[in-house]
Amino acid sequence: MTGMTGCGVPSGRLKLTILGSLSATIDGRSVAIGGPRQRTILAMLTLAWGQVVSVDSLVDAVWGERPPNTARTQVAICIGGLRKAFSAAGLDDTFILTVHPGYRLVTDLGRLDASDFTRLVKEASHHTKRGNLLEASKLYKEALDVWRGPALAGVVGQPIADEATRLEEQRLVAYEAWTKVELALGRHHELIPGLSAMVRDNPLHEQLRYSLMLAQYRAGRRVEAAEGYRLWRRAFVDELGLEPSPAIQQLHQAILRDDPTLALPGGGRPAELRVVPAELPSEMADFTGREAELAALDQLLDLSADGSPPMTTGFVTGVAGGGKTSLAVHWAHRVAKEFPDGQLYADFSDYDWKEESGTVHALLGRFLRALGTPAEQIPEDLADRMSLYRSVLADRRVLVVLDNVRVPAQVTQLLPGSGRCRVLVTSREQPSHPTVGPGTLRIDLGLLPARQAVELIGSIAGPDRIAADPAAVDELCRLCDGLPLALRIAAARLASKPHWSVRHLVHRLSDERHRLDELSTGGIEVRASFALSYHSLPEDAARMYRRLGLLDVPDFTAWVGGTLLDVGSAEAEDLMEQLVDAHLLTVVGSDATGRLRYRFHDLLRLYARERANSEEPETELNAARDRALRTWLTLAEEAHRREYGGDFAIIHGTTPRRPLEQRLTDELLATPLSWLESERLNIAALIVQACQLGRDELAWDLMMSSVVLFETRNHYEDWRLLSETCLQATRRAGNIRGEAAMCFELGSVDMFQRRFDQAMPLFATALRLFGDIGELHGRALTLRNMAIADRVRGDLVSSASRLAEARETFRAVGDSSSEAHALSQLAQIELDRERPDAAVRLSLQAVRIATGAGETRGMAQTLYRLAASYAQLGRFGAAEETYQRVLRTVRAKGDAPGEAHALLGIGELRIAAGRLAEAETAILESMPIAQRIGDRLLVARIGLGLGRCYQGLNRPDQAHEYLTAARDLFRELGSVTGERQAEAEIAALVIGWSVL
Repeated sequence: MTGMTGCGVPSGRLKLTILGSLSATIDGRSVAIGGPRQRTILAMLTLAWGQVVSVDSLVDAVWGERPPNTARTQVAICIGGLRKAFSAAGLDDTFILTVHPGYRLVTDLGRLDASDFTRLVKEASHHTKRGNLLEASKLYKEALDVWRGPALAGVVGQPIADEATRLEEQRLVAYEAWTKVELALGRHHELIPGLSAMVRDNPLHEQLRYSLMLAQYRAGRRVEAAEGYRLWRRAFVDELGLEPSPAIQQLHQAILRDDPTLALPGGGRPAELRVVPAELPSEMADFTGREAELAALDQLLDLSADGSPPMTTGFVTGVAGGGKTSLAVHWAHRVAKEFPDGQLYADFSDYDWKEESGTVHALLGRFLRALGTPAEQIPEDLADRMSLYRSVLADRRVLVVLDNVRVPAQVTQLLPGSGRCRVLVTSREQPSHPTVGPGTLRIDLGLLPARQAVELIGSIAGPDRIAADPAAVDELCRLCDGLPLALRIAAARLASKPHWSVRHLVHRLSDERHRLDELSTGGIEVRASFALSYHSLPEDAARMYRRLGLLDVPDFTAWVGGTLLDVGSAEAEDLMEQLVDAHLLTVVGSDATGRLRYRFHDLLRLYARERANSEEPETELNAARDRALRTWLTLAEEAHRREYGGDFAIIHGTTPRRPLEQRLTDELLATPLSWLESERLNIAALIVQACQLGRDELAWDLMMSSVVLFETRNHYEDWRLLSETCLQATRRAGNIRGEAAMCFELGSVDMFQRRFDQAMPLFATALRLFGDIGELHGRALTLRNMAIADRVRGDLVSSASRLAEARETFRAVGDSSSEAHALSQLAQIELDRERPDAAVRLSLQAVRIATGAGETRGMAQTLYRLAASYAQLGRFGAAEETYQRVLRTVRAKGDAPGEAHALLGIGELRIAAGRLAEAETAILESMPIAQRIGDRLLVARIGLGLGRCYQGLNRPDQAHEYLTAARDLFRELGSVTGERQAEAEIAALVIGWSVL
């Protein structure tokens, strides 16, 4: 039966019984079923088992040919009573559904004894045909033991009586089949008492009499067999007026003459049977995908193409719920014909994995019995059992499937000695035992690809659900993390809730706090699957797993785990590798710093957080998370410091730092921007998480410490969104300093994107807030940026005034980098005023300050201004050399905006020097960079440069196109200076045309 998907009770809690008196129990407690009418109606619904029973059929069963006028109403009342009874016992009243033209049961809810009986008989018959008589006998006995008395005893109604008769016939057929198997096994002595009782209860049944006579004869009770037949024949003829069948008459004659063919071969012992076990569990009808993995498993069948020895053992490993068992069982069924001597199967989750030797001992005994070895011939000693097991398999071709192995070393004790046999293992642990090596095929089963995940949903929930809302199905697959078990549960819920849309289920799964609760149905849940892996971990590894789940980061390196447990990174890496071996973590590769990066699958992260919150005190969890957050802040601050040459161009909050050991810090930050880039997504996630946790002071500080990455590597959207998030958090907390800092950052990102009209109000707010709290450094940084905006918009007087004030503060607080940058901006003003001598003087002063402070971040900007100043003076050689130095510096840092500016500067220099073809090459190289980073002002300046270049190359059409576009863009951006320059070039171009 499939799992329950909609009635709120896991499979197995409800049991319905009709092989005996009609009864229903939930968790062993009886459901109080009402009077005869309710019992008849429940029996009819149960016999239909999932099919709709019409109201007319129910009326006929209860009242026969004379129903009252109110019969249909009374049926509805009885249905209501049944629903109430099941509800009172703890079951949803949706157990009995109203479906036109009547009612039906939700059969996925639990178990029906008649279904168990049918299944067991079918399996027993299959084993009989395969010659596995021991297993067949056991299954037939289990099936017959399901019965507790006459079928549907105490339930009235002709349809019920007819069904009861049919069920009793099935019981009798199963008993006949069982007696034949028992006789073939030589168990005639044990068979006689029960068979005699059955013969008395069914006096006209010839096959039962036949089996009893044969059992009596083989047990040495020949006279009893012959006399019993004589008396039975007389009653048979008197009752029916017929003679018994020829078969039983011939058996009687054979008994009288003591025919040797009646005895078992071998002197009365059962014949030696070549038992062919067929123990594979049934496979899932909706198995989907995994074509590559199935093809890989086929390597276990044949010699390799180069003639090397074949693979004899296959290991399928992967995350809990990843479909390892489904894959193994599906492949095993597909190739069963390749193993004519049978298939053995064991699920290690049924055994105590901590009792390693006991598990192997028990499995060897079971396998030997399944292979036909009598129990009394199976030795007790483990080594002897292993030896016998390999001897029995020596001349056979058997497939051994070992499922859910928790200690891969156990596999070596269950390997057959025969090279013709094959072993397929599924495990959540990576095999590392030295004997599991050559000849071993390894498959690490990943999550289902998107296409196969959609196919799996459709195969269970129906293709119409997929077609109705493909986008919602894609989102459902994402929320289920591509995990086959989660996908199956989600699809089963949809199948059981036809009134639910896929989007409705997506909405329910979107809340991370309840996602694992939603992924549970019919006693099957993702959480339970994860628990098997989690509870097998050593305590330190389990603690690492739990605490890693506290962080909302996409991936992490070993030092992060070290901060959570307050241990060294080497010890942390060992613990995290244990989690990788258990498939609770995944390795995603190495980052730019050479460190391995690990990540959770989303559902495993949610489970880790659940375990942490339920198993550890909140104070310890908060302390662990705090250590991690403060360490990230410390490293980000240090990365900024190393990139700038000091703690320049920034203000900080009051959060206490938590440094790592110096050697590790130096290794991580060998290239500061590379480390920041590798941690960018983590930093973004942690800023949001810190804001949610009320850690606004840490959040804005981490945000500001990371800006050097956002502005250098062009991550403007991250810069904006995270600044807005921190601004909201600081405002909620009344954190004035943090609010001012985030207004400054939002203004800065607008300035970088040339949105000066949006930037200036934000700068004004930051300036006011910094002034209110006496934050001089923050105020100076804001003045510096406002000055830049003023200069671009043509207000050179205001720009120079603000820069002069900011410079004095930078000098007072010791921010050499910002002081150098302010001087560089003053140099640009002098260039705009066409006073290159003053520009050179200011630029050289800026370079001297930056060099003296060991500053690296702003050096390229100061050199750029110096090069431009040299160019305006006509010192083209010095200008070219300086521009090339700038270009080398920014390319080494991966500074795309800096590279575009440097290339443009080189191009403008070459125009001035008359090297127009070389100028075109440099400027064209800068254009795609500027377009990619979205710097529209720079795009306009490049267009202006290309217009000048093409004008000199006497290509007026191209020149006019670029100059016009540049003028329009300057105007849109509010760049008065740029617009005037473009207009002047267009006018010169027009004059040139008129002359021509």
